Amino acid sequence: MNRFLFPRWVNKFLPVLGLLVLGGAGYGGTLFLGATDDTTLNPGYAPEQPVPFSHAIHAGKLKMDCRYCHTGVDKGAHATIPATSTCINCHSPLDAETKTPKLSAVHPESPKLKAVRQSWETGKSIPWKRIHRLPDFVFFNHSAHVNRGVSCVVCHGRIDTMEVVGQAKELSMAWCVDCHNNPEPNLRPVEFVTQLDWKTENPEELGKKLAEENNIHPKTNCAVCHR
Repeated sequence: MNRFLFPRWVNKFLPVLGLLVLGGAGYGGTLFLGATDDTTLNPGYAPEQPVPFSHAIHAGKLKMDCRYCHTGVDKGAHATIPATSTCINCHSPLDAETKTPKLSAVHPESPKLKAVRQSWETGKSIPWKRIHRLPDFVFFNHSAHVNRGVSCVVCHGRIDTMEVVGQAKELSMAWCVDCHNNPEPNLRPVEFVTQLDWKTENPEELGKKLAEENNIHPKTNCAVCHR
């Protein structure tokens, strides 16, 4: 039986093959480390939105409750983006014939609200740009956290001071696990969850009390988030 033998000139490619293998391993390792590094997980990401909505004015100066716009935050997994009709409740455009507002008219002709008026007239949604995004394989339920005293501030920072909303926290797996292992410092009475400037003198002591009352215990089981 004759055996197949590679010609001698093939030996010249062995070093090249070795370099390709080492280069691929280095590239894969760098990609993995970069993708899981906290600095690559979008902290500080603050895209320009189609409407220059100021949370500093609405949630800060006017003290509007987060739940007025984000209606699902205490009822379901998603906080929900406000519908155009919610914006129109305050920013109703002027009627073309009567030149009067059908609803409350706060800055009815402001050029900054052009996208809101166009959305209302055409029925097409405002193309808001999503800021906070978790991987598709991660299950996160807003209502489960909000209804147990985890404030918006814990994950989103002081939204009520932001002219332009950006991602304030890392939202990495390690960051989430740290909170699940020690939730007490991040708990507050449920009635103050959306009061973003709320403070207490002894947060950890109060947190321990609230954790006991709300049956909150440290959990690190993978199935909590990866279902």
